[in-house]
Amino acid sequence: PMDAHAPWRLSPQVSVRPEPFGALLYHFGTRKLSFLKDRNLLAVVEHLDSSESALAACDAAGIPPADRPTYLRALETLAASAMIEDRTS
Repeated sequence: PMDAHAPWRLSPQVSVRPEPFGALLYHFGTRKLSFLKDRNLLAVVEHLDSSESALAACDAAGIPPADRPTYLRALETLAASAMIEDRTS
């Protein structure tokens, strides 16, 4: 499971293309494509690199505490597909 208290970042091998529905993420190493179907999730991902943790990125993106479990599950899926990575590793 993803450690929500750890610092995360978008993988350097990932390109982000914002779209009206959210964004497309393409990983050049794995050649995987991910769809972010929520502009708020895109905001969380964009705040990862400058935040001290995934939870702090949710705060920076304005995600209410009651909605955080949904966004953390989405981040866990992105971590499992190597779209985001732990900055401590």
